[in-house]
This record gives sequence, structure tokens and C-alpha cells, in this order.
Amino acid sequence: MLLQDHVAFLTGAGSGIGRAGALALARNGATVIVSDLDPDRAGAVAAEITASGGNAEALGLDVTDDAALEAAIAESHDRHGRLDILHSHAGAQIPGRLDEVSVADMDASWRLNVRSHFVAARGAMAVMKPQGRGSIIVTSSNSGVQYDRGMIAYCTTKHAVIAMVRQIAVDYARYGVRCNALCPGFVDTVFNAGFEAQMGGRRALENYVAGTIPMGRWGTAEEIAESIVYLASDRSSFMTGHALVLDGAESL
Repeated sequence: MLLQDHVAFLTGAGSGIGRAGALALARNGATVIVSDLDPDRAGAVAAEITASGGNAEALGLDVTDDAALEAAIAESHDRHGRLDILHSHAGAQIPGRLDEVSVADMDASWRLNVRSHFVAARGAMAVMKPQGRGSIIVTSSNSGVQYDRGMIAYCTTKHAVIAMVRQIAVDYARYGVRCNALCPGFVDTVFNAGFEAQMGGRRALENYVAGTIPMGRWGTAEEIAESIVYLASDRSSFMTGHALVLDGAESL
């Protein structure tokens, strides 16, 4: 299999795109450490993987706890003797314009959408660089390559993630560690609550998707998961520092 004997550590993997990515990595042979703020959701995903014959472990993890995040990554490496893939996915969507987002909300958005990825990448790099191999995938958004009206905290942090990914990529390419950003557009998950509220409800959001996205539909978590496998595997062996946009051409 494509990822046979690989070990992958995932954050925010208890639902939505994170869950789909965990399942897809496991189907391709990886041992997957499924972490999520909600340990029950992490456990359910890990159980789903093992019930299908895959290998998975579950972990309740608050990625804004720097020490806990670093320790979880280090311990996973030590337990398995390797760490090949990090998918740092956990994030938050706080809607609002400059005059609607508090400083505390901006700080919370930055801590989860940027700082936690920085801490996770540092933890993974500490073991991947000595290995001479590894793939770090950080979830940004197509909001990281465009500007959404009334989404200052979200767009700012998602643009910052792409800048960070590119800096990591250029600094560590010579050591065999790749770093890329995953940039999904609209996928029908609970993560869209901020956009739904901003637009005035579910029907307005569905009308936006149908009328504004050139492909005229939502993406699926499973479609995004296939790109996670691609970025994790040697199929993307010459790709680093890239922002992989999957949004039905919305950002064009």
C-alpha cells in the first residue's frame, strides 16, 4: 500500500475533513494517531479504522496546550520509532469585520489557526529532520489565497499559515522534510457555522455555493482526503511549499 509502515499524527481528526483524512491515510496503510479536543470523537474515528482492519490510536488533545501538543508528538514518535506524516488540521472560524471582532477573539483565532500549527510543526521537525524524511501538512483554507468579506480573523490567520508553510519548506527542503498547505473551499461540515451565520442562514449559504462556486456544488470531505494522501505520500515527492487549493474554482 501507498503508506505501508508509515506513522501519521493528526490533529482535529474527530470529524469532517480531519476524520476523512484519518480514514484515507489508514486505508493506504498508515498507522494513524487520531487526536481531537473531544476524546470520544477521536476514539470513534480510531475504532472505525481498526474495525476496518487498519491501525489507529486515539488521543484527546487540546492543541492550544503547547506542552501537551509537543509531548504527544514526541511520545508517538518514541512509541513507534518513527513519524512520517503530520497533518496539523485543528482550527476555528470566527466571523466578523474589524469592528466586530474583539482583540480576545483575534488572539483565540491566532492561537488555534497559526500558533498551534507552529508548535506542531516544531515538534514534528524535531524527529523528522534526524530521520531525513517526512511530510508536514498544515490546513489553511482557500481563504488563505483570497479575501472573504467580513472575515478578518479567519483570513488573516489562513494567509499567515501559508506564509509559515512556505518558510518551513524552504528552510528544511535540503533535509528531506516537505511542508505543504491544504486549502479547502466549501465542504459541507459544521465548520461552516461562521459563514452560515454571516450569510443569514443555511439557505443563503447553499445559494452562495450554488451560484458563486463555478462547479456549483460543495466539495466532499472524501475529495479533500484524497489530496491529504497525495501530500503525505511520495506521489508528491517534489512538492514542497505549495498551497494546494481545492475549491471548485471559487478563488479564481
